[in-house]
Amino acid sequence: MFKSLKSRLAFIAFVVAVAGWQLYAHRAETGDWLKLGLDLQGGMHLVLEVEDPDGTMTMEAKSDMIDRVERIIRTRIDEFGVEEPLIQKRGQDRLIVELAGIDDEDQAKDIIQRNAFLEFKLVLPTSDFDQALSRIDRSIVASLGVDSIRALGRDVVDNSDDITDLLFDTAEPDSAQAAADSVATAAADSAEAAANALRPFSSLLLLGDSEGTYMVAAEDRPIAELFLAMEEVQRAFPRDQILLWGGDVVSQGMGNYYRLFVLEEDSFLTGAELEDATAGRDPQFNQSQVQFQFSRAGGRLFGRFSGANVGNFLAIVLDNEVMSAPVIRDRIGARGQIDMGQGTPIEEARDLALVLRAGALPARIEIVEERTVGPSLGRDSIDQGQRAGLIGIGLVVIVMIAYYGMAGLLAVGALAVYVLLVLGGLAGMNATLTVPGIAGLILSIGMAVDANVLIFERIREELDAGRATRTAVDEGFQHALSAIVDANITTLITALILFQFGTGPVQGFAVTLSIGIVASFFSALFVTRSFFLLYLSGKKASDPISI
Repeated sequence: MFKSLKSRLAFIAFVVAVAGWQLYAHRAETGDWLKLGLDLQGGMHLVLEVEDPDGTMTMEAKSDMIDRVERIIRTRIDEFGVEEPLIQKRGQDRLIVELAGIDDEDQAKDIIQRNAFLEFKLVLPTSDFDQALSRIDRSIVASLGVDSIRALGRDVVDNSDDITDLLFDTAEPDSAQAAADSVATAAADSAEAAANALRPFSSLLLLGDSEGTYMVAAEDRPIAELFLAMEEVQRAFPRDQILLWGGDVVSQGMGNYYRLFVLEEDSFLTGAELEDATAGRDPQFNQSQVQFQFSRAGGRLFGRFSGANVGNFLAIVLDNEVMSAPVIRDRIGARGQIDMGQGTPIEEARDLALVLRAGALPARIEIVEERTVGPSLGRDSIDQGQRAGLIGIGLVVIVMIAYYGMAGLLAVGALAVYVLLVLGGLAGMNATLTVPGIAGLILSIGMAVDANVLIFERIREELDAGRATRTAVDEGFQHALSAIVDANITTLITALILFQFGTGPVQGFAVTLSIGIVASFFSALFVTRSFFLLYLSGKKASDPISI
């Protein structure tokens, strides 16, 4: 096929044109010649771990949980639009996430960490809770004591740590007198009398602005949350009822308030039956919303429930927070919507729709390690890599031409073709160039030069043995072939192993090295030989060559 010099040169021109076109197309599409990795363009590196505060999870359970988390996070990030993210399991209980070119790191972390557990619960009247409030107050007084509750002022609720230390202070009295005072106080104020005088929880509640809700002043929310977290308080709740906070701040008069919803404890439907979720904007009220659609089974269940509860309120709960609680005006089918509230950016609605489509995480995850690479550091790496590459190539060119003369110049021409092929291959495969990848590129340049050195030395031996110029060139390429093939194949196998078992930077090195090996093999044995044939075509068989 390549017996004639013209066919060889035509094929080289074709390969060079394809490589050049790949670079140009990548530049036109992305604005960069090559796609750069985290260490070159900046980004974030996270190490995630499943939360296990009690230390009860087995290693097998953690490993299974991390596998499920990996699938969900990969789906979220793919929809988020990050190109070539690295999401890789480390050991049995950790997950590495590397995102290159991230502009909003907080948004990315929120999408990764958000549980997105969606539930649908019925809003209940407050009547049962109104009757239970005195019982809740008595349980707080009996648990904490009168002095602790009286010491809680509205002026200290902003510091939750101080409140926690104050509420749960279990220090023993320092002296017999202190013990006697404590006994005297307990005798004077019984728990029942204190409950009648003090209403620690119910005094924080105001009548809600809709059915099934209380209102709590924003400055009182921390102390209310501490009360609600007490086991004694939860046992005093009416049967099968819970209280959950609303997500929106409500302004009334001169103050800000949070809604506290009275809900049925059990969910009649969860996000597991969700099939799709899209973000949009309500044209009537100009507020962001997320429209969702259930599966066929979920739609039937939703329809039966809504049909039986027309006129009641339905709470849409996301991660134990009520996103909205619309009234059920008619039977609802497989579609619904979550109103995000006035002033919520459409971007937040898109993020919520994204995590709902990907599904809820099976467990809470925490970030145990976080590193951020700034674009300036990446630019320094690029500049240093370019400088090292140019210096290396310049020294190679000088040595080759000085030592091998015209043959060295031909090798330099083949080396230029090699560099273009490597860059075109990286662009065509949409591979990511990293700092280790630059090292792999420079290493493969050395291997390409080494192949030419083997060939030239073999040609010299043939010329010293008295062979004709054309014969010496043919014999030199033929006898050097086995050594070049062995060296390239063994290095290629090593690169493939690194790619299979390595992490991001190691994989970047392996990809660049693999492309470089293939390109160096082609340039040394085909391009250099074609250039030699072109050089020899203008000479007589007896003319000497510079090598």
